[in-house]
Amino acid sequence: MKKFLSTYGRTMALAGVLMPLLALLVYVALRSGPLAPVPVTLVTVERREITPALFGIGTVEARYTHKIGPTFAGRLRRVEVQAGDRVKAGQLLGEMDPVDLDDRITAQNAALKRAEANILAAEAQSQEAGVRNSFAEVQAKRYEQLLSIRSVSEETTEAKRQELQVTHTVLSAARANLNASRQEFARLHAEREGMIRQRANLRLVSPVDGVVTRREMDPGTTVVAGQSVVEVIEPGSLWINVRFDQQHALGLRNGLPAQITLRSRADEPLAGRVSRVELHADPVTEEILAKVELKLLPQALPPIGELAEITVALPAKAAIPVVPNASVQRIDRRLGVWIVEDGSLRFAPVKTGATDLEGRVQIVEGLSGGERVVVYSQKALKSGSRIKIVDHVMGRPS
Repeated sequence: MKKFLSTYGRTMALAGVLMPLLALLVYVALRSGPLAPVPVTLVTVERREITPALFGIGTVEARYTHKIGPTFAGRLRRVEVQAGDRVKAGQLLGEMDPVDLDDRITAQNAALKRAEANILAAEAQSQEAGVRNSFAEVQAKRYEQLLSIRSVSEETTEAKRQELQVTHTVLSAARANLNASRQEFARLHAEREGMIRQRANLRLVSPVDGVVTRREMDPGTTVVAGQSVVEVIEPGSLWINVRFDQQHALGLRNGLPAQITLRSRADEPLAGRVSRVELHADPVTEEILAKVELKLLPQALPPIGELAEITVALPAKAAIPVVPNASVQRIDRRLGVWIVEDGSLRFAPVKTGATDLEGRVQIVEGLSGGERVVVYSQKALKSGSRIKIVDHVMGRPS
């Protein structure tokens, strides 16, 4: 009996110690453990207008880029500019080695002078043949008249006829020679003009006022026809080639204001506007292509190819239910929000619309306004989760 009482006493003492510990464990589990209510912040759904915005990434490009190089193969003699230099229209940028082109032009000039002399000689021969032919015609007519009155013989008259044919043939030959001389002169003149233009093309000249963006060749390099030696852009033609998500690009059009943030100047946004919306979209990335131009060029031009972030303000949308973007969740492949009703949670599927720069999103379907929805939660929610409404969730924006 004493042994039973001793065992019973120890059991009760142990139970007296364990029961408070168990109660404490249950309390802790319900207050701060896995069974504790999840802290959440709420917002009331409002019906209001928003000004949606479209965000995209692009690169700096030049609308007009001039690739300057020779029209035929040769060796580069000199280059007068470096990348970053500003140039004027007509300024010499470089020159190709003419090799024997100058000597060929000199030879062509001599050939032209010889052709001019040949023309003068042919003209003189043609004039002489013309005079002889005219005299032969007069003589032939006179002898025909003398023959009619039997003052000369038939043989003498026939001789005069033959002389007329000979002089006529000589005249035709002289005129043909004159025409050939003139054609030869025209050919030589055209060849010389072509050589002069070819010589002029050896001078690499800037066609516009601009900035040198590339110097791709050094003196002594052999350059093929059409290969670029220097690249010049017009600073006023700089714009941003941007890609926007097709899903949110409804309303994008020419003339809309834009904010441009260059990667090298993240703290200095630049003003711009949409200059062109391309009719060709990228079907792989599901993006729309557009061009955004700067309203005012910065003093230091951005480099071609620099990345830029573009934000375009779209036309304002009519007043419908609006919630913070953070309140929209995707659960079981459904897009929706957690609605709090009488202290309990309910997941409501929604269809979203436009968003603005302040993180608000329109709810096209699923909400009517006035509902209280969860914005942030300490951890993922599910149906039946116990919640505790707080003003701020640790680790989330205020």
